Amino acid sequence: MSNGAGSAPESSRVRPATRAKREQILKAAVEIFGNKGFANGTLADVAEQVGITHAGVLHHFGSKQKLLLEVLDYRDQADVQDLESKRIPYGPELFVHLVKTAFVNEKRPGIVQAYTVLSAESVTDDHPGRAYFEHRYTVLRKDVSDAFADLCAQEGVTEPATVAAASAAILAVMDGLQLQWLLHPDVVELAHASEFAIRAIVNAVLHPGPELASYVHDS
Repeated sequence: MSNGAGSAPESSRVRPATRAKREQILKAAVEIFGNKGFANGTLADVAEQVGITHAGVLHHFGSKQKLLLEVLDYRDQADVQDLESKRIPYGPELFVHLVKTAFVNEKRPGIVQAYTVLSAESVTDDHPGRAYFEHRYTVLRKDVSDAFADLCAQEGVTEPATVAAASAAILAVMDGLQLQWLLHPDVVELAHASEFAIRAIVNAVLHPGPELASYVHDS
């Protein structure tokens, strides 16, 4: 997620017209892959959307798999483009960032749809995005776990054994709510539901309540 170091950023060596065309292709690919998935969405579909040839897409990205990986990177960059560090925050501020991201996502359904479709497809055999999503979840779980460790230290709470489960749960609930929102946007409020869920999980780590079984009463 962070920018690499080098003699000059890749983007600075690309002509403005070329950079603009690449972004047009990426935006078209987001829409095509979001609507059709990676397997059914074709480079011809992307090319038609942009008004260029199939060969024109290949000229810019080399292959369909490389285009997919660029789409996923494009989505990541969109998450942090307004942040000064160009990286998601560390520590407890990460929880605030996740809530803010949910509010932003309500305004970009195309990117949310593409991410949801591609992440679900990535569990299938030989999907070219699988390594990306495996790495993404590994990194995010660690980031959230580290944020929990900092927050527990601030609040004087001995780090509980629930942090690993809570970290996975926060990511799962965000992705699951995105799916429900895409299916029923008039019923599910993505941002507010995400904020509620994240707050509930954080509070459950800091102030664990009774086991669920205690709410079940024998008749």
